[in-house]
Amino acid sequence: MTAYLFEVCHAALGFIFIVFAIGTLGYLVGGIKIKGIELGTAGVLLIALLYGVLVHFIPEINIGSYVIEEGKKVFSSGGSITLWSDKIKGNFGIVSKIGTALFVTAVGLIAGPKFFRSFNRSTLSYILLGVIIIAIGAGTAVAFTLLDKDMSSSMAVGLLTGGLTSTPGFSAGKEVIGVIEEDVTAGYGIAYLYGVLGVVLFVQVVPKILKVNMQEEVANFQAANQIQIPQPKKALTAIDPFGFFAFFLAVALGCLIGAIKIPVINFSLGNSGGCLIGGLIVGHFARLGGIDCRIKKETLNFMRELGLVLFLIGAGVPGGVNFISKFKWIYFVYGAVMTTVPMVVGYIIARYVFKLSILNNLGSITGGMTSTPALGTLIATAGTDEVSSAYAATYPFALVSIGTVVITAP
Repeated sequence: MTAYLFEVCHAALGFIFIVFAIGTLGYLVGGIKIKGIELGTAGVLLIALLYGVLVHFIPEINIGSYVIEEGKKVFSSGGSITLWSDKIKGNFGIVSKIGTALFVTAVGLIAGPKFFRSFNRSTLSYILLGVIIIAIGAGTAVAFTLLDKDMSSSMAVGLLTGGLTSTPGFSAGKEVIGVIEEDVTAGYGIAYLYGVLGVVLFVQVVPKILKVNMQEEVANFQAANQIQIPQPKKALTAIDPFGFFAFFLAVALGCLIGAIKIPVINFSLGNSGGCLIGGLIVGHFARLGGIDCRIKKETLNFMRELGLVLFLIGAGVPGGVNFISKFKWIYFVYGAVMTTVPMVVGYIIARYVFKLSILNNLGSITGGMTSTPALGTLIATAGTDEVSSAYAATYPFALVSIGTVVITAP
């Protein structure tokens, strides 16, 4: 019994060690600046992907993922790599889901007090951008399937969802009748790396190329988005000092919303889209009867950053494993184009057609590209989390659009 407990503890501590070691190394890499450009939190993704690649070739480094057979510790290798892959996806999938829930809920709660009170002409621009960006990405994917007869539509779906970093779209794509799930998974892994890093670098490089005075832009942005938020007329009861009650309420509400199937396309927003909306709703009303649901900005910032890191670790490791299977350089190029073209064209449309400011423009691009890490980078670059509003307005419509695409693609 003692030996069994020791093995169980060793396995648990091994997994915990991996998660925090990836975070440690990721922040070190992300803090490296080259001409003012840095990966920031996306450095965690890079290390997570690298670890996933190494696990594919050296399963023994996957601490805590061995099995016990007849009292002996047996490491999987060779033909049993699929079992390792399933275990990795299961373990890190939980980390990714928790991270996503924390991040998007925090974003919703931050944007909530102003989001519904600031619906205007720009809001329609965000909605259209979400649809346009996904439509351009889908058009690019279709073009590649016509040019490359050897590439299956399932691989194209995987590349598209990876290039747009859309986990709900990826999940929906795997469940469509007639798709080759292995191709969807491999394509997602191949395109995901550039899909994240491409947008993260884009939101940093564009302001530098345009020589944007960020302090002036932020001041103008805040002046244009000043909204009078009504204060409660009577005293409210605070359940806890940190606002965890309200935060957990928003997550729970979001999970319920995310589970609702959208008619016709039979697609749900999932936990990511649902938690964003749950955060917006709780943030807007800021109360539940006589209970105070306002949360300190410091708490929201902490939960947002923690969620982002956990999401990157949870999504990055399985992505690294999937990156190797069926990898072809031409597929990587296809995925990169599926990321770059919608992003650049979306930016041009937002700037010259919808006349959005640089911060609203880039915020809507991160939402349209469904890029959680890029929003975190944009917040750090701008120095204000109010850019979350453009992300929050664009993100749900981009999710619905990509869900429609992947379900009808095959």
